[in-house]
Amino acid sequence: MPDNHHVLVIGGAGYVGAILVPKLLTKGYTVTVLDLYLYGHDIFREYSNHPKLIQIQGDLRHEALVKKALSGCDSVIHLACISNDPSFELNPELGKSINLDSFRPVVRAAKEAGVNRFLYASSSSVYGIKEGVEVTEDLELEPLTDYSRFKAMTEEILEEERKPGFTTCIIRPATVCGYSPRQRLDVIVNILTTHALVNRKIRVFGGDQLRPNIHIQDMTNLYVHLMDLPLQQIDGGVYNGGYFNDTVMNIANTVKRVVEEDTDLGDSKVELEVVPTDDNRSYHVSSTKLQKELGFTPQFTIDDAVRDLVKAFKEGNLPNPMDDIRYYNIKTMQDVGLK
Repeated sequence: MPDNHHVLVIGGAGYVGAILVPKLLTKGYTVTVLDLYLYGHDIFREYSNHPKLIQIQGDLRHEALVKKALSGCDSVIHLACISNDPSFELNPELGKSINLDSFRPVVRAAKEAGVNRFLYASSSSVYGIKEGVEVTEDLELEPLTDYSRFKAMTEEILEEERKPGFTTCIIRPATVCGYSPRQRLDVIVNILTTHALVNRKIRVFGGDQLRPNIHIQDMTNLYVHLMDLPLQQIDGGVYNGGYFNDTVMNIANTVKRVVEEDTDLGDSKVELEVVPTDDNRSYHVSSTKLQKELGFTPQFTIDDAVRDLVKAFKEGNLPNPMDDIRYYNIKTMQDVGLK
């Protein structure tokens, strides 16, 4: 598509954006990143002089700044939010202002700027808990928390704002895993891998609960794929973005096996401790629709995600993984006092 195509990635300096933006630049897109840069200003240091990268530090709640960031843009990929329930619950008013209140103004500003493709990262948590069924996109949404409830509400807003010439597509991602220059170590695969590497011990609470995951390379490849598809093929589409639905115990065993296989780490034994829990909630999603309608099939496994994290750990790209607050959303938000 490129031919001077310009895309704004809101939240582009986050965990997913740090991988996505370089892929878009490589494809020839002009990319504007609008982000608070809470987790560091060196995310794109390798691309700091790239002629097609524009970086704007700022808040998506500031309408004038959003208007500036949208100047000349053909597409928007909206990744920004206060992500996951613990981070949201730290400051519910902040979460509401960013995740819900700012959304319609951003969408309307995109329409006014002439944007014709708006991709939105919702969440698979909008389904709530669906026991014993394949969780497909046509099932009723039953969000259990404000975070997931506001995600469901913003989906409705985007559909209300959709019109001819303003194409929208919603992705409901599973939990993303793997290595990124803006690393998160507060999601399940990454958490377990960190503990296996640092403490040589994994603690599993329960173990039978299902958790959907998607490798960060697949997640970002999906957004690139959606940028490449004809507008009419994705217009109004809602798709689950996942791959593996596996039990917490199987994920832990995968982490244990992959870490123990790496002989460069010295004493490779990893202890696995199972702790009883009253929280037996299972989450699982089907991504069959994504494969059938859009021709996208993920290629990377949980094994790959763990290996990537092990490699980053060995190469010194994850210093102080247990203590550096940059790896943990809620700790960083507490530290900077985001309001």
